[in-house]
Amino acid sequence: MKQKIVLPIVILAILGFSVGGYLVGRHSHDLPPDKATVSENEEAHQWTCSMHPFIIRDKPGLCPICGMDLVPVKKDAAGGATERKITHWVSSMDPTYVRDAPGKDTMGMDLVPVYDKSGEGGGVTIDPATSQSMGVRIAPAARQDISRSIKTVGIVTADESRQSSINSKVEGWIEKLYVDQTGKPVGKGAPLLEIYSPDLVSAQQEYLLALRNSERLAENPYPEIAQGAQRLRDAARTRLKYWDISDKQISSLEQNGEVKKTLTLYSPVNGIVMMKKALPGMRVMPGEELLQISDLAKIWVDAQLYEYQLPAVKVGQSAEIILPYNIGKKLHGKIAYIYPTLSGETRTARARIELPNPGLELKPEMYVDVRIDGAKQAAALVVPVEAILDSGEQQTVFVALGEGRFEPRIVRSGVKDENGNIEILDGLKEGEQVVISAQFMLDSESRLREAVQKMTAPPVEKPKEKLDDLFK
Repeated sequence: MKQKIVLPIVILAILGFSVGGYLVGRHSHDLPPDKATVSENEEAHQWTCSMHPFIIRDKPGLCPICGMDLVPVKKDAAGGATERKITHWVSSMDPTYVRDAPGKDTMGMDLVPVYDKSGEGGGVTIDPATSQSMGVRIAPAARQDISRSIKTVGIVTADESRQSSINSKVEGWIEKLYVDQTGKPVGKGAPLLEIYSPDLVSAQQEYLLALRNSERLAENPYPEIAQGAQRLRDAARTRLKYWDISDKQISSLEQNGEVKKTLTLYSPVNGIVMMKKALPGMRVMPGEELLQISDLAKIWVDAQLYEYQLPAVKVGQSAEIILPYNIGKKLHGKIAYIYPTLSGETRTARARIELPNPGLELKPEMYVDVRIDGAKQAAALVVPVEAILDSGEQQTVFVALGEGRFEPRIVRSGVKDENGNIEILDGLKEGEQVVISAQFMLDSESRLREAVQKMTAPPVEKPKEKLDDLFK
């Protein structure tokens, strides 16, 4: 009898549990989505523009400003999106249209939120994937030796201390010309030209008379007469020497007693005839330049330097001369003198480099390449020159702070070498990472944010003046 009663009770209990579980499960599925349990594998994403982070959307799409694809918002360490406080709302097309609540602008477009940046620490934040697609590369600021190497152009000139001017000290006419063209090499003591001068003929005759008179009166019992004849001979000889008559010519005149009709001018140095005005039959006046001879065994190179390069160039520095027509040939010299004036046309100064010229390989007025090694800076803080953004008034670099954050920083630079490195005097520390490519995009984004922030900032109310202050 008891078994008949227990069996129906068990069946009713099983049915009760089944109906209760069904109702509980149905109630849990009917809850709103925000109260339902989300699995650990599900994530709630938001989407933003990599170039305009203030654009936030709940689904992927295009940026309303630049048209770029939106990227997922970066998650924080806890797995949730970083919460930021919205300060105001602004139109994406007109940054001056600002509202305190969401809505639409005058063109019917949704207003976009502007977030508080007080906790970001400034700079620009870019998603790593976007940073890679932009081609952002970084390099460390490291210490190394650096020296400024100046490359410029030089002009070959003759050594002014090895130039000679040939002229006559007597009036006459050129009867014979031994050097009839410019560029002709001449040796020291070689004849250049012969000049006929009536004054020279008279001077030779006067010397011969003074010489014979001195010889005849040498045995005179009166010493005063003999000494007077000697002084007259010496005066006539000195007059010939003043007219560039050599001792050899005077000795020949004394021995032969023959008065020469012409005077021969000889080369005082070895060199090249650089200028020739003398022509056969031309009348010559005293002091008139007839020939110009330069010794090119030693040459000068005038290196052209801009004003900003002058502090790096000193007398005694070594210089390298590269011939344009022979790239492999290099000559070495030293800076002997820096001219104290600048050229009014080119605004350049000249540094004189002296060097030997074997084989006359360097020719006056030739252009050559010049490389001057400046003083070396030891253990200088150096970055690639590509990292510098120079506006003319200031120099800026972008420092990579990690996690996609980049900070613009004003620096002061120094020496720049030929290997693409530049010295940083102030603004960076050793080991900091700087951006060396795509920094122009970072700079434009930084300036755009600054401009938007200034335009969207609420106006500052000036304090009202009191009526009594107007009468003080």
